[in-house]
Amino acid sequence: MKQATAKLELENESAIVTRWTFEPGTATGWHTHAHDYVVIPTISGTLTIIQPDGSEVETPITAGAPYARMTGVEHDVQNRTDAVVEFLEVEIKKPG
Repeated sequence: MKQATAKLELENESAIVTRWTFEPGTATGWHTHAHDYVVIPTISGTLTIIQPDGSEVETPITAGAPYARMTGVEHDVQNRTDAVVEFLEVEIKKPG
């Protein structure tokens, strides 16, 4: 799959804010989250989450409905639909 678009919106000592835009047929690629993070969907849609064990979960996200995950999450996020999906990811840096 092609790479989803990641646009750095803000980075400071407390947080990293990235806007992820998933055109149809794009993905993040495999990655492991180094920080706790909050996702705030801006365009509703369905993303497919590929887990390390190969299992797949179709995950609907709704604009304006945030959710949070912890450090260490490993996955690939894919847009297998024919619609654009987008969210803001806020990574929370720990002091020190």
